[in-house]
Amino acid sequence: MDDLWNVAVGVFQVWMCMVVFLIVLPAMFGLSLGVTGVYIQILVRILEWATLRIQRGRQEQPSVPVPLPNGIIERAGGSMEEEMGPLRHSAALAGGSFCLSDALYFYKKGLESIVDDQVTQCFSSEELASWNLLTRTNQNFHYISLRLTVIWGVGVFVRYCILFPLRIALAIIGLSWLVIGTTLVGFLPESSAKNWLSELIHLTCYRICARGLSATILYHNKENRPQKGGICVANHTTPIDVVILANDGCYAMVGQIHGGLMGVIQRSMVRSCPHVWFERSEMKHRHAVTSRLRAHVAAKTKLPILIFPEGTCINNTSVMMFKKGSFEIGGTIYPVAIKYDPRFGDAFWNSSKYNMVSYLLRMMTSWAIVVSVWYLPPMTMQDGEDAVQFANRVKSAIACQGGLLDLAWDGGLKRRKVKDSYKEEQQKMYSSIIVGQNDTNIFEESTDDQ
Repeated sequence: MDDLWNVAVGVFQVWMCMVVFLIVLPAMFGLSLGVTGVYIQILVRILEWATLRIQRGRQEQPSVPVPLPNGIIERAGGSMEEEMGPLRHSAALAGGSFCLSDALYFYKKGLESIVDDQVTQCFSSEELASWNLLTRTNQNFHYISLRLTVIWGVGVFVRYCILFPLRIALAIIGLSWLVIGTTLVGFLPESSAKNWLSELIHLTCYRICARGLSATILYHNKENRPQKGGICVANHTTPIDVVILANDGCYAMVGQIHGGLMGVIQRSMVRSCPHVWFERSEMKHRHAVTSRLRAHVAAKTKLPILIFPEGTCINNTSVMMFKKGSFEIGGTIYPVAIKYDPRFGDAFWNSSKYNMVSYLLRMMTSWAIVVSVWYLPPMTMQDGEDAVQFANRVKSAIACQGGLLDLAWDGGLKRRKVKDSYKEEQQKMYSSIIVGQNDTNIFEESTDDQ
């Protein structure tokens, strides 16, 4: 029995030495031995073979279901007036009169929203065109062949018995180092040495954590990286976004206060670096955050601020409304587009369904994290442009670069009801069709008075 115990201890020691010297130390210095790259290439070939085998299986077995498309409704583009015109047939819209057939337009829009609304789609996992050999994405795929089933079984063994323990060890090392290191640095007096140590600890810990997710990150246009005294804004899919961006530079972060594991990490990080955590529901917190951000931007020697203006995680297919507060501060905005490859794992964090620990366990048992990051040219507010228009311009640039849908909806609808202002906007649009533009102005004035 003692011999077995000694062998087990010896194996563990050898394994930990390999982890430290072959993974942790290279990660600390930003080096790579190329193992992850080879692993990703092998995965790509296996998934391509599995896709071809599934397609052939559908031809041989008609009973195998075809995965549902992302959208089941083909929506007509155009304004309310353009879509309402065909429903009126001979009645002209320019006549400024009510037509009973107008109700069909609102009836049609209502049914479209009930069956397949754009907001709900943004908070559910992205649909895959083909199975990526993960059990959690196997809803639309059944038994195809023995070889495919064997490959799936081997994949389960590799992910849970080899990669998962390794990733857990790296995550524990990275997060422990982050919590302990930032806490100790927090006791030092304010100085350039403290700032240097804080940046070093953050950078090395995030790189170790990225290795713990088998992350392959492709950075584009590095000449546009955020500079000190600026504001970095990016679309938001997962808390891992922070790890992805911080692998290439340090940031002062702004975000919602969390509890649990995330709360422990936040409280330790703020000791060494001027991160800003706030409670979104508290109005006094929001005013204090705005004041602190303005002071931070005014000091051109401080780290760039990292903000996710959507305020919530979106499922890697769309970009939703950017909150205007981030664009009222002033200074230079550095837009960043982040796009994950869904073939290797679903990076979206559905916070209403999974807590942080459950989500991280799902990530660590996925194939890998493969993500592209685009640094866009810096942007500033133009003459005659307000904060809302500026935010929409930045959002459109990010959506275009990342190949994401540009949606005007507020991500807060994930947890709140639709604002009355949205309903009033539709009423104003229809009023302009019925009673004409002059009478619409009267309607708007009366609404404002209320």
